[in-house]
Amino acid sequence: MPNRSQRSALYKSHPELILNLGSCLAVLAIVAIVSYLVMRERSNIELSAARSASNIVQLIESDIVRNVELYDLSLLGLIQAAKQPHLQTLPAELRQQVYFNQAFTTPVRGDILLLDAQGNVAADSTSVVPRQAKFADSNVFQAHRQSPDTGLVISPPFKARLGSLNWCISFSRRISGANGEFLGVAAGAMRLSYFTDLFTRLDIGRDSSINLLNTDGVLLARQSSNPDDPLIGANFSDRPNFKRLLADGKGSFAGHSGSSGKAKLYTFARVAELPLIVVVARSADEIFASWRRTALLVSCATGVLCIGILWLTLLLGRELRRRHSAEQDLAELAATDSLTGLANRRQLDQVLRREWARAQRNHRPLAVLMVDVDHFKAFNERHGHPGGDEALREVAAAIGRSIRRPADLAARYGGEEFLVVLPETERHGAQTLAERIRSTVETLPPFGDDCVPVTVSIGIGCYTPGAQQDLATLLGCADDALYCAKRNGRNRVETAT
Repeated sequence: MPNRSQRSALYKSHPELILNLGSCLAVLAIVAIVSYLVMRERSNIELSAARSASNIVQLIESDIVRNVELYDLSLLGLIQAAKQPHLQTLPAELRQQVYFNQAFTTPVRGDILLLDAQGNVAADSTSVVPRQAKFADSNVFQAHRQSPDTGLVISPPFKARLGSLNWCISFSRRISGANGEFLGVAAGAMRLSYFTDLFTRLDIGRDSSINLLNTDGVLLARQSSNPDDPLIGANFSDRPNFKRLLADGKGSFAGHSGSSGKAKLYTFARVAELPLIVVVARSADEIFASWRRTALLVSCATGVLCIGILWLTLLLGRELRRRHSAEQDLAELAATDSLTGLANRRQLDQVLRREWARAQRNHRPLAVLMVDVDHFKAFNERHGHPGGDEALREVAAAIGRSIRRPADLAARYGGEEFLVVLPETERHGAQTLAERIRSTVETLPPFGDDCVPVTVSIGIGCYTPGAQQDLATLLGCADDALYCAKRNGRNRVETAT
């Protein structure tokens, strides 16, 4: 992991990269935090909806259990009374009152019948004179006749044979004699509209429903505003959702309706030990409607904020680029000679110290070329200072063209003198480059009507690894070689010995 100084150097060298990276991380952090909060709010809403539906399920379950218990008590009372032979001597009206609990058997719920061993109506809770009907062919009656241990039987939904009860379910018990012989059946019919009225009083919203099914998957009651929903008596035993709630017994899960294909939140419970299941199916669209609006608003606000951060980052990055470019321009101006375009004396001193230290450290050779324009004072007198400046620019350009390696440096040393620094260059290589510079300058076109070409004299100073020498000595050697070239006729290259 980079230390503090390394991080500081990285920031100084790549400020825009650090800025962009920081902004992207900030945007990602904002998006991650907002996404987490939004999804947590969704989970809370789903949990709250499941709790609300569970309360409704428990309320309905309690009401169903209470009604079943009342029916069962009435049936047990009817069976007990039917076994009393002296009741047959009572007047019909009094006998009916003894048989049936008038406080419970109201038209809202249904009626209770006493059937004899042949399936005929022996007593009727709604009439002193029993209504005539025969139930010997019904599956429930046959089940009681064949098995003495059936207990309380809840039938599938059926259309009532007597009266106008419409869809009903029945609760029935077998009446057995002292020796276990079959004497008949006590049966109570319960209107399924009672459950529908109960469900209607519970507001669960549009596209949601409350359902009562038996364990065979038959729909007994339903409250829903959708006219296309399945009708009473529809069978759901082959639906995956029913198989799941039948296996779990109680709980909640999210799924899709097998009828409409819409997303639903199902909350369900088995009614005590009875073969009945209460299911509340809440529409996911309704549950998450307010959450979707909030999520959309928060997402838009977060998007605007993130776009704003990125936009400001781009603006700041542009300003950093401009500042960096301006600093580079200033640094280049500070290191460049304004007349010749080569490195100035300040830049030359820095490079010389750096290359000298590197040569000492790595035990590598170093060469310097001292270049001086011949007879420059006389040239200035002939062409004036503008002409002299132009000649210096042309010589500087020729020196710059002759240098091929990026590490080499050509600089103006002062006046008409130039210095070329050649890292890792031995004597032969320095001589070759010096001769190239000399010949390039010599081939420059003449200035005006002057028939005398511009030439340069070059002195070479070389450092050999292991020699007892310092930088000042190296420059002094190059300067001595330069004056040797001038004494020997100028327009030539000399190397210090």
